[in-house]
Amino acid sequence: MNREAKRAMDEGGPFGRPLFDDPSARALERVGVVDVGSNSVRLVVFDGAARSPAYFYNEKVMAGLGQGLVETGRLNPQGRERALSALKRFAALARGMALPTLSCVATAAVREAEDGPDFQKQVEKETGLKLWVIDGQEEARLSAQGVLLGWPEAEGLVCDIGGNSMELAEVSGGKVGRRVTSPLGPFRLQQVKGGKKGVHDFIERTIADLAEQIGTHHDRIYLVGGSWRAIARLDMERRGYPMTVLHEYRMGPQSVLQTVQWIGKSNLDDLRAKTGTSAARMDLVPLASQVLRQLVLTFHPQEIDVSSYGIREGLLYEQMPARLRSRDPLIEACRHAERTMARIPGFGKKLFAFIEPLYRNVSDERLRLIKAACLLHDTTWRAHPDYRAEVCFDNATRANLGGLSHAERVFLGLALLHRYKNSRQGSRMEPLFALLTDQQIRDAEVLGKAMRFGAMFSIKSPEDAGKLTWRPKKKILELTLNPEAEALFGEVALARFTSLAQSLGAEAKVEMAKR
Repeated sequence: MNREAKRAMDEGGPFGRPLFDDPSARALERVGVVDVGSNSVRLVVFDGAARSPAYFYNEKVMAGLGQGLVETGRLNPQGRERALSALKRFAALARGMALPTLSCVATAAVREAEDGPDFQKQVEKETGLKLWVIDGQEEARLSAQGVLLGWPEAEGLVCDIGGNSMELAEVSGGKVGRRVTSPLGPFRLQQVKGGKKGVHDFIERTIADLAEQIGTHHDRIYLVGGSWRAIARLDMERRGYPMTVLHEYRMGPQSVLQTVQWIGKSNLDDLRAKTGTSAARMDLVPLASQVLRQLVLTFHPQEIDVSSYGIREGLLYEQMPARLRSRDPLIEACRHAERTMARIPGFGKKLFAFIEPLYRNVSDERLRLIKAACLLHDTTWRAHPDYRAEVCFDNATRANLGGLSHAERVFLGLALLHRYKNSRQGSRMEPLFALLTDQQIRDAEVLGKAMRFGAMFSIKSPEDAGKLTWRPKKKILELTLNPEAEALFGEVALARFTSLAQSLGAEAKVEMAKR
């Protein structure tokens, strides 16, 4: 099937029929979720009309509800007070936002504490919120669904660590498979007897048992949970990594082992100061890092990937209709951005059609980024002209986008930078360019200059004004002008077309179409 036929048939593609006005999607515009974990209590309100939802509101309290649970069998008294106070505030915020309902889940601490049911009743009585206490299997399933929300093609093992438990779940083909749970949360490990050797032996035995249940054939491990994210941020610090976005940060097994060793030899206060990690979170990092080390040694993954999406996003995914789940999260987010922020919503599709002759033989992965760039090309038009290029780059590299690797973020950002600016020299973003190869940098420049020319060539549709022809073997870029568009091809248009040809190392030719 050729590309045009495939695009015409694929309703879920980037330029197919939008779902924004579908009632099943509109129902997700504001969804509130409360997650009562062993360590933190969090409220997230999603602006979820797009397949890749934005965080309308996000607040967390490190209550420590499950601290000391193993020793006492009860919720931590101070943690209980802090959690209840946070939940009262969250309920009030939800009323202030006129949210129709809040989905409230509670995990290991509440389900295992002998006073967990009493806490549930107190919460409902004093806040009106009903806590849905889920077991380890359900916790694993929801976390895995959160990963699938941002990573539809995820294949491997999702590992979600909380304060009192750690869950594993298989993901493959867009579905969640086997799930297992374990007592490997840092709060639980704090109560293990026998000192460092006792903790080490307990972790080793438990992970060996998990491996026996779920297998060690998984090439990737997807990490979910605040302790994992803290370790990933430390890995970035140790490596001098130029970007601090944690979602889709990827580590090799050797890098993980080196970072764990580095953490063990470092002063935790110094690490906190360097990375901005909270004291409550950093206190759990040494134990969590021992668990991660044993996971790597036992499962032998080729890659360890960080997901900022987990249970809360899994609850949102749960409410998505199948048609929305099947959409590409990156493209849907870009479509939503164009619809709400661009001067001429819908122009991105026309811009892509105009520059597509430059990309007849590129991979589907690259074509996806080109489509995303065209959708985003005009979404920062309100920024000051002197800073539009930087705002474009920042939006692409720091925005809450799913389905986008760090290198792809930088490629997209660099293309959008060149949409507004010919040169990237002297840019404060230059350290991030190191995530791209020289060829990828050149390709991003070509894409940016193609959008720069096409975006100003015609107000309504550049494709109606002229046609691009790219002859890569002869290194000729030709523009065939429609007669009625001759006046559009002025001095600025010529300069931008010439700049595009130069970025391709090509000769620029302009011809008039026959009447």
